[in-house]
Amino acid sequence: MNNNSPNVMQRPRGSLFMLQRELVVAASRDEVFSFFSDAQNLDRITPSFLRFRVLSPRPVAMQVGTRIEYALRVHGIPLRWTSEITVWDPPLRFVDVQLRGPYRWWHHEHRFEDVGNSTNVIDEVVYAPRGGRLVHALFVKRDLDRIFDFRQQTLAEVFASDRGGR
Repeated sequence: MNNNSPNVMQRPRGSLFMLQRELVVAASRDEVFSFFSDAQNLDRITPSFLRFRVLSPRPVAMQVGTRIEYALRVHGIPLRWTSEITVWDPPLRFVDVQLRGPYRWWHHEHRFEDVGNSTNVIDEVVYAPRGGRLVHALFVKRDLDRIFDFRQQTLAEVFASDRGGR
């Protein structure tokens, strides 16, 4: 872990929220982890209304300490986001945290569990929005639900279509 990154080391005071999602896809854990290991696939699983772009030079070598720069728009407001990989444990899990971006705190753990010949993709995000509970209730919760609904739908389609030709 990078001790120079305060967001990595210390949760903020105040309200923290959690988003959890699970989706079983018809692919092996190695295949699914490989998909997530390619930062370019973030574009595929992020809804277009965010106008999301990876700014870091590609290919991004994913490992502990890797920092990834993004540009996006939230409610039309252009933002920059920098995340750092703090845990890299293929093909079981990885964690990214926000170093710079729209949240006071963002800790996203991605886990991958075997379910027979399929994989359970688990997202667990602990976050603290700027503006606290009111902003969370008015905007953030709804926005994150839309983003992760899209993500799950797209993952289901990606792995269903990947299987279609086999």
